[in-house]
Amino acid sequence: MNDMTSLNKYGAVAEPFAFTIQRRLPGPIERIWDYLTDSDLRRQWLASGIIPAQAGSSFELTWRNDELSDSSEGKPEGFPAEHSMQSEVIAFEPPHRLVFSWPPRGEVSFELQPAGSEILLTVTHRRISDRRNMVMVGAGWHMHLDILVARATGAKPEAFWEGWSRLKEEYDRRIPA
Repeated sequence: MNDMTSLNKYGAVAEPFAFTIQRRLPGPIERIWDYLTDSDLRRQWLASGIIPAQAGSSFELTWRNDELSDSSEGKPEGFPAEHSMQSEVIAFEPPHRLVFSWPPRGEVSFELQPAGSEILLTVTHRRISDRRNMVMVGAGWHMHLDILVARATGAKPEAFWEGWSRLKEEYDRRIPA
């Protein structure tokens, strides 16, 4: 298991088949909560879809990674322009915690914690099926969160697919076999 006590730009295997990654974002906490829960804001860094504010509620997320930055260069073969996923809210605790299912067996949690004038966002993706998917998930969360930081700070995000491909190679080296 990797040490997650210090904030590192890379995520790490937090427990068997679980990946955790953190980012510091400019507050206030309600603003960052909106980036997690408002479909229009979340679409700018992750996926669109209205997340109900009640545990047990179903919803759909739709990814359009080509639209997350100015360029879709470097897109790997076999990745569609759009991908949707049915999910269910497990916990909705504004403005600190959001957890939802990640079919077929996984779950993703977002936790927000004040850290001075910044907000510490911790994302944990649990029950990832295998190492190959953990590498892809690690690169994906890393790139999506880098885009969130860019959006929240007014910076220009890196091209999604170029960054994801570079990070996939990096996580392949970092995640134990």
